[in-house]
Amino acid sequence: MKPNTIKTHARIAGLLYLFQIPLGVFGIIYVKESLFAQGDMVATCNNILANEFLFRLSIVSSILCALVTIATAAYLYKILQFVNENQAKWIVIFTLVVAPISMLNELNNLAVLLLLKTSDFSAQFSTKQVELIISALFNLREYGLHIIGIFFGLWLLPMGYLVIKSGYIPKVIGVFLIFACLGYLIDFFTFFLFPDFKISCSEYTWLGEVMMVLWLCIKGIDVEKFKKLSESRIKI
Repeated sequence: MKPNTIKTHARIAGLLYLFQIPLGVFGIIYVKESLFAQGDMVATCNNILANEFLFRLSIVSSILCALVTIATAAYLYKILQFVNENQAKWIVIFTLVVAPISMLNELNNLAVLLLLKTSDFSAQFSTKQVELIISALFNLREYGLHIIGIFFGLWLLPMGYLVIKSGYIPKVIGVFLIFACLGYLIDFFTFFLFPDFKISCSEYTWLGEVMMVLWLCIKGIDVEKFKKLSESRIKI
């Protein structure tokens, strides 16, 4: 592959990776923080009904984030396959696994809308029962997000390894990507095994992903070092 071509692929990968951030933040964090009243399910339900379009938009945003993640992985594969093709494939595999899980997890939010918008449910269940069901659906979605977190961590492991080995992307970014991977995995185990442990490690280990995004968007790759790697592969 020509250096200019791989540099273009790196920029596209960076832009796609960057696009994931607002989609994920809006779909998973912002709307929840805006509409959810802590400990008050009645107020939460009223907020959702009063801001139905915003709630629906968060579902669409989360689904788009999953699809953009696949596209990001495809372009990351294009720029890292020269280091180790088999390892690069794992980046794509993990995202292909996580994308359908992410989209199916949004069915919990759609079920909430069905409960709130369909009068038949109100006729068959008491208000308290509906609130309990909705609360359970929100909890299921939260568990789903932590299962998704496994794969958002795991795709960073081969990515970090390949960045360290590449030579045309700074090794320090690869190291921080592996730290980010560990943060996601620790969060998964603590959430399921120690539910009273409220500290989120991934909130403190995300720097590697930001560094990767910024480097790909601004710098792309070190073309000269990529040429050396390509030439050494040809000689072999």
